[in-house]
Amino acid sequence: MATSVGTARPVADDSDVLMRVIAWIKAHRQVSLWVAVILVVGGGLVWWNALSTKQSEQNAGRALVSARLAFESRNFPLASSELARIVENYSGTHAAQEANLLLAQVRLAQGQNQSAIELLRRFAPDASRDFRAQAYGLLGAAYENVAHPREAADAYEKAAEAARMPFLRAQFLSDAGRAWSAAGDTAKAVAAYQEIVTKLDSTSTVVEAKVRLGELTRGAIVK
Repeated sequence: MATSVGTARPVADDSDVLMRVIAWIKAHRQVSLWVAVILVVGGGLVWWNALSTKQSEQNAGRALVSARLAFESRNFPLASSELARIVENYSGTHAAQEANLLLAQVRLAQGQNQSAIELLRRFAPDASRDFRAQAYGLLGAAYENVAHPREAADAYEKAAEAARMPFLRAQFLSDAGRAWSAAGDTAKAVAAYQEIVTKLDSTSTVVEAKVRLGELTRGAIVK
């Protein structure tokens, strides 16, 4: 008998809570109506935003295909125009991030190094992980083109930090070592090459790193 009462009590409690909720709703009809409206509108906005984002990605993706064809055909003026339009109209999409990289490459191909630097300095820090390493790598190349080796080395090191694949990390560190050497900072150049030799020795870049390290240290720390 005691067991029967014990099992029935949660049901009674649940029923009591439900009755209290219903009573509150009846006593506060206007408030309840506004809550319901807010929930419906909020859900609609979430759905609309998801749909709009999907459509933007699709439209941006189609525009990017056309722009990439122009780039690969070396029609740089057309590619530049289409890529700039994607960046402006579809900001925040995956395609817009890729468009930023292609636009930087177009400007580098046209010898517009300073313009590429300005674009990449804005884009690289907030780029997604998929594009950050390449963005900083391009920034390093642009700085080298205008004879700013220290800035180039710093950009290459950031590219190495963001790189996901060991061979890319090694390549960017090698680029950083070259740029630090050009800037006259032997210690940082040695550190970059040494990291390749000690931590990334399975990559093809290790051979060149050992050679450069030997040149910088006269063979003192090459392994």
